[in-house]
Amino acid sequence: MARRPQDLLRLLTRAERLSVRRVQAVLDEFDCSVEAWRVLDLLSDGHGHNMTALADHAFLPAPSLTKLIDQLVDQNLVFRRIDPTDRRRVLAHLTPRGRQRWQRMAREVRADWAELEPLLGDLGEEEGARLEVLLDRLAAALEEGRSAVTTTRAERSAGREH
Repeated sequence: MARRPQDLLRLLTRAERLSVRRVQAVLDEFDCSVEAWRVLDLLSDGHGHNMTALADHAFLPAPSLTKLIDQLVDQNLVFRRIDPTDRRRVLAHLTPRGRQRWQRMAREVRADWAELEPLLGDLGEEEGARLEVLLDRLAAALEEGRSAVTTTRAERSAGREH
């Protein structure tokens, strides 16, 4: 990797913030936050998902997710059910209204992003897929690196205590 870490971090942060701003502008028409859209997006697969999976997908801490799920339940977009395989867990699902709302929002977001295609030049479907793979690989490496760094620090700390 030829770039300095801070350069890559700045580029990734800038792209993420501008992307979120653009999506949020579309979602504002639906009075929906990006975090709520992420929750609805995961639930759109038709499977119930537990709160941990939803928090991870929406990049929210558990208390914030609970508040968001409560709001989505109040709006009749989501409902909760006990997990039939583990009665200690709760699964969230889309209501029919939630599915319709998510489909409309997804259609509008896709249409808005389609406007970017001519601006991206040669970033065609193949390059876009490659970018997605590279970003996913980077995220996985950073996650692995974080756990390795945490383990190494813990081992060093334990060594100092003895």
